[in-house]
Amino acid sequence: MKAKAKRGKATAKRIAPDEATRIARTELRKSAFAELLGFVPEKVTKGRAILRMDVRDHHRQIHNVVHGGVLAAFVDTAAAVAAYSTIPRDVALATVELKINFLRAVPGGRIKADARVLRAGRNFVVSECEVWNADGSMAAKALLTFGAASGHRISES
Repeated sequence: MKAKAKRGKATAKRIAPDEATRIARTELRKSAFAELLGFVPEKVTKGRAILRMDVRDHHRQIHNVVHGGVLAAFVDTAAAVAAYSTIPRDVALATVELKINFLRAVPGGRIKADARVLRAGRNFVVSECEVWNADGSMAAKALLTFGAASGHRISES
């Protein structure tokens, strides 16, 4: 009788929070879209990302508050950063579902998106994200699902 080979999980290299934040900033700088909108990672840890954005005139819609599409892009980006912090570096993510509730208008100032991974599986990552106004009130709450695909290497440069 053949002995069964033990199957153990590969031990992933842990990245320090300051290094994770640096990597997230470097990667987001590669996105002209994120740069245009001014998304800046403040803190990234395993399964969590906090991004900030200073509201500018180009973020506003006709009623002089931040456009809902800008907020949706903000939560999508923050949740993706949090999701990437939980998966192997050769896996790419794509948003397959985003559900957002707009709770309050965002008139201006520095806003924050706080994203947390709820579950990271082999094929999907589910995250939630809250957007906070400059006055500390919650402006939006979102639930996102990302599909995962192996074979895409993310650079560290």
